[in-house]
Amino acid sequence: MSTVDLSWPVVLAGLALGYALGSIPFGLILTRVAGLGDVRAIGSGNIGATNVLRTGRKGLAAATLLGDALKGTAAVLIAKTLGEGPALAAGLGAFLGHLFPVWLGFRGGKGVATFLGVLLALSPPALAAFAAIWLGLAFTLRYSSLAALAASAATPIVPWALGRPDRAGLFLVLGLLLWWRHAPNIRRLIAGTEGRIGQKG
Repeated sequence: MSTVDLSWPVVLAGLALGYALGSIPFGLILTRVAGLGDVRAIGSGNIGATNVLRTGRKGLAAATLLGDALKGTAAVLIAKTLGEGPALAAGLGAFLGHLFPVWLGFRGGKGVATFLGVLLALSPPALAAFAAIWLGLAFTLRYSSLAALAASAATPIVPWALGRPDRAGLFLVLGLLLWWRHAPNIRRLIAGTEGRIGQKG
């Protein structure tokens, strides 16, 4: 098990780096460049890939997913050159940046893609577990939100089992934030009104 560097100036630098990269709103940028207007005006009003998909542009949704994921990966990998502590802080920062981007009045996405990007950088086995759970539920039930909620709840188990409680703790925090941001989806799932994957807004 590697030692976590808790030198606060360096950790805060990692957090700031993560936030700066995480706050880039790829869904909003890509849909505007494509001439589709403000993606926040359709569907759930979210800037993430699932809502971009409601425009009917699968390529844009895929590009949004990739951009939102890789900004989390990039933040962690850059900060990791400074130590494990800054890397964990950068993962948290990237997630918070996506959820609360200063450029959009702190109203951002719900974090699933960025969660995946941080997983890719810190725990590929946990990413594989997330993907397996998400794909299984998404293709059978066609609810992106439900699939993400179930997968994120299971994610911390993997790094914990691999002897990385520090990383498990980070993904527990990110998972709780993800569930909190999905509160409206949870209410719609209970009411039977949640939009399904591929459904236009």
